[in-house]
Amino acid sequence: MTMRLNTSALLTDFYELTMVQGYYLTDKNPQVVFDMFFRRPPYNGGFTVFAGLSDLVDMLESIEFSQEDLEYLDSLKIFQPSFLDYLQNFRFSGDLYAIDEGAVVFPGEPLIRVHTSLIEAQIIESLLLNTINFQTLIATKAARTYCASRGGTILEFGLRRAQGIDGAISAARAAFIGGAAATSNTLAGKIFDIPVKGTMAHSWVMAFDSDEDAFQAYSDIYPDGSIFLIDTYDTLGSGIEGAIAIGRQMKKKGKNFGVRLDSGDLQYLSKQIRRRLDEAGLKDAFITASNELNEEIVYQLYSNGAPIDVWGVGTDLVTGGSDSSLTGVYKMAAKAENGKPVPTIKVSNNPEKTTNPGIKQVYRFFDADDTPLADLMTLEDEVPPKGGPVTFYHPMYEYKKVTLFEYDRCTPLLHSKMEKGKRSYPHKTLRELQQEAITEVDHIDETYKRIINPHIYKVSLSEKLKELKFSMVKSLT
Repeated sequence: MTMRLNTSALLTDFYELTMVQGYYLTDKNPQVVFDMFFRRPPYNGGFTVFAGLSDLVDMLESIEFSQEDLEYLDSLKIFQPSFLDYLQNFRFSGDLYAIDEGAVVFPGEPLIRVHTSLIEAQIIESLLLNTINFQTLIATKAARTYCASRGGTILEFGLRRAQGIDGAISAARAAFIGGAAATSNTLAGKIFDIPVKGTMAHSWVMAFDSDEDAFQAYSDIYPDGSIFLIDTYDTLGSGIEGAIAIGRQMKKKGKNFGVRLDSGDLQYLSKQIRRRLDEAGLKDAFITASNELNEEIVYQLYSNGAPIDVWGVGTDLVTGGSDSSLTGVYKMAAKAENGKPVPTIKVSNNPEKTTNPGIKQVYRFFDADDTPLADLMTLEDEVPPKGGPVTFYHPMYEYKKVTLFEYDRCTPLLHSKMEKGKRSYPHKTLRELQQEAITEVDHIDETYKRIINPHIYKVSLSEKLKELKFSMVKSLT
């Protein structure tokens, strides 16, 4: 894969570097374990799609301080020469465990577990969060739109509204993983080998004397799958009339076409257009809709029977829309003392901000139809009993628990992704990641996929992890 981001280690928050110099000068650099997780699902939704992992691994393999980076740090007159000499040889050399990219994930559980030195763990924190938070947000938005359309064709049309060049590139990648069928972003198509699609702008129609002339010229140049934008002047007049005239010519040549609606009442117009196309004998012609769509609008249109075949989603998809970021955080879970890992915990007056200590694994439990039932966080050396019963303890309230008496199988979710700073798993294409993501989304219960007021999926603690957590909380408060 072609690298897209500058993998300079300067892509970090400044306080990471001031802390790291402090660790270096005080000779405090133990081996540690950090967890990356998120606290709240985006969009008040019932599921989240994990994305950005492969990009992160690529960047961690090549992250370094260049000579120019070190000269810049020296110019700040904050960092000592011995520390800058130390950074000259910096490379990430740790181990990384993670849930598979494209998986459906839930709040509280570690998506990534980093085993490395304290200095390395701090330097990579901002890069890790920046990469995972944004791509997971966008992949989730795409998956929600895919669900709202009941598996319809989603086109990512957001390049011109994205937050900068990399925002557009990363969003195209993540949206494809989440279920978008194609992107309008040509560079993203080249980088990731994903389909690129586009129709025409109003300026194309305005460059000709009439809608029909514009559609004729376009179909002559692009006879396979032309899509005519019919709302430049009069959607139900010259727009659809011109499309039908040229569409009949194309049908005689064995070619199909589509029309696009980019304004107006999409429910009303799509039904009228479908009727006109069918009456003209053009039942195979398809309807594409755009114009500030999001999953709520797509769901409403689909539910009301709008005969729309393809959904062009732009701004809301690539920016995250109503939710500006994933609430992902990166917290220390263990550090070495006398050569052995010792659990660590952050305690807060807000129960949801008290972390889960220790080196952990996450198990997902399934029924016989491969539908996920619940996730259980355990200490790394725990293995749940086969077949049940299993007790699930609430991650914030010690007295709350539920018991799963029967299940078909459970599987660990965290697997090795990097060993000693090098990728330890094979690259997958985006098409493979997309198929895995769609399969995961398809298998979760419909109640978790509701656009409004979804069911809350249970992520719980094992008894041993619960006892460790609350005993540490009590000892520190």
